[in-house]
Amino acid sequence: MKTRRQTLREAKHLFRLCMVDGALDEDRVRQVVQSVIDSGRQGSLKVLSRFHRLVRIAREARSAKIESPTPLPGNVRTSIESDLTRLYGRGLVTSYADDATLLGGVRITVGSDVFDGSIKARLADLEEQF
Repeated sequence: MKTRRQTLREAKHLFRLCMVDGALDEDRVRQVVQSVIDSGRQGSLKVLSRFHRLVRIAREARSAKIESPTPLPGNVRTSIESDLTRLYGRGLVTSYADDATLLGGVRITVGSDVFDGSIKARLADLEEQF
């Protein structure tokens, strides 16, 4: 039976095998998962569970969610995407969502980083000051 530390060590090793030039290679992820399943070793499910968590965290760090009260024009989207590429590098996956509660401005979430330039956030800050 594997200890928790051994399981995490194996999952991290598998995760590092899937990295190519600092980015996660999805084909390698599939190959690693298939080879672990095919091996039939004891504790494979725990290793794959930890590995899945590492892959999910890496994917979240490479995805950006951009929220605005109304759909953004093309030139604004292009500007935001180029700024995010400059900050986070290439390969960032962006998604857009409309959130009428923001009232105005934009909220951008990349992994655990949040850039909130919305009127809703500014009003909340103003409320805290009083």
